[in-house]
Amino acid sequence: MVRTVSVASVHGNAPVRGTQLLVVHMGEVFRRPSLVAIEIAWRWLFGVPFLFICLKQGQQILAAFPLESSGAGSLDSQNPWVAAVQLSNTAAFYEPHVLAVLRWLLPVAALAWVVVSGLGRNLLLMRMESRVPSRPATMIVLQAGWLALFGFTLWGWLRCMHWAAATHITAGAEPDLVGYFIWTILLALGFFTAFALTSWVLTITPILVLLERRHSVLSSLEQALRLGRAFSGKLAEINLVLGIVKLALLVVAMVFSAAPLPFSDELGPGAMHLVAAASGVFFLVANDFFQVVRLKAFIEFWRIFRGGAVA
Repeated sequence: MVRTVSVASVHGNAPVRGTQLLVVHMGEVFRRPSLVAIEIAWRWLFGVPFLFICLKQGQQILAAFPLESSGAGSLDSQNPWVAAVQLSNTAAFYEPHVLAVLRWLLPVAALAWVVVSGLGRNLLLMRMESRVPSRPATMIVLQAGWLALFGFTLWGWLRCMHWAAATHITAGAEPDLVGYFIWTILLALGFFTAFALTSWVLTITPILVLLERRHSVLSSLEQALRLGRAFSGKLAEINLVLGIVKLALLVVAMVFSAAPLPFSDELGPGAMHLVAAASGVFFLVANDFFQVVRLKAFIEFWRIFRGGAVA
């Protein structure tokens, strides 16, 4: 049984916002680089082999079906409407070959990700909190739930984008680009917000399982849905803000990679590729850092609202 401690008893009587202590959590995580190292290690342990396999499969497809055979070598760079049709034809040409690879690659990659992420997150939480037990099987199940929610959200977004394209860009009429881009922006923001406001449940559930020594994943998930408006509101706020931070990091990485473009002739292609690679590594490392900050913030609010003590 968990002893509940009010926010007022911890922070005077001042209300505590979900993001109020994020800077403090960032400083604590920064002072413990081993936490970020664990997050980077398990993500790259999965990501590097996965990208290598994707590269090899892409090379095999292109070796069997070169770009010239799809018409991609004759794109009309002067007419964007013609180029758009040509790119659509190229995508339709390669679609069955790519789907044939994805039918076996996606299930294998999903299984590998839930196993590696479950082990990595369990190790990270054990390093972050000494009283956290080792329960890798439970963490793997919970990571599978998070991946399923992410996949469902991505599927829903793609289906809605297909609807927007089919209703605003038709062959028998002039394309309604304004309406299409309005729906594109609304759908992107809507699904992004919906995922941020729901995925926190599957982030706090492992903390409830491990710190409160719960034996059932389902009971922990049920408890995560019944934490109360004050607690769940803080978690949703943190999740949403850190999701926005991820988008900001992506924009910064894109700016960094594009900054040397005016000097591309002097720098050469090798330097440009190096800048692009460095920008990508910056984004990945910074994203991993804020993933650890998210967990740290969740644990600290668990202490505030759930007492941090298990009887």
